[in-house]
Amino acid sequence: MVNKINIPNMLTIFRFLIVPIFGYYLYSEQYIISIFLFLFGGLTDVLDGYIARKYNMVTSWGKFADPIADKFLQITALVFLSINKLIPFSILIIVILKEVFMVLGSILLYKKDNYVVSANWYGKFATVIFYIAILCIIIMRVNEIHTFYTNILIIIAVLTSLYAFIMYALRYRKIRKTG
Repeated sequence: MVNKINIPNMLTIFRFLIVPIFGYYLYSEQYIISIFLFLFGGLTDVLDGYIARKYNMVTSWGKFADPIADKFLQITALVFLSINKLIPFSILIIVILKEVFMVLGSILLYKKDNYVVSANWYGKFATVIFYIAILCIIIMRVNEIHTFYTNILIIIAVLTSLYAFIMYALRYRKIRKTG
């Protein structure tokens, strides 16, 4: 499974482990704890990537698992924000469909060409925007505010995510043509 247990991979595994805990607190509307868990998840994401690159600890498993851990955390947040009626259900559906297509494309590339898809700047940018949007929505909920700006922020997050999806789809197509 993990071809090498190292600190970045352990941080990714830890991020997987905090997802259900974060989900529980977000669902329970214990937003302060949710914020800290979400920030901690984001911090482990930044740290695992930094450590992996700086100390040459990049692994195929890490390239595969790291974005999945991020998506689990984000989708968990979106599920419970939707359940708690803080974002429209349609946002959740759009993001889940996009992620399903991304995972299927990654699996196809790996099975056919033994190619592990790694994140590009546009995927990382979309992830950061989504983290900010989710965090702002939760923080505003703590303060019992739901403004027009939170709606705009989540729409921007979805649009950057869709842009990343289009860029990955173009990359997928190029790899398939040359592979």
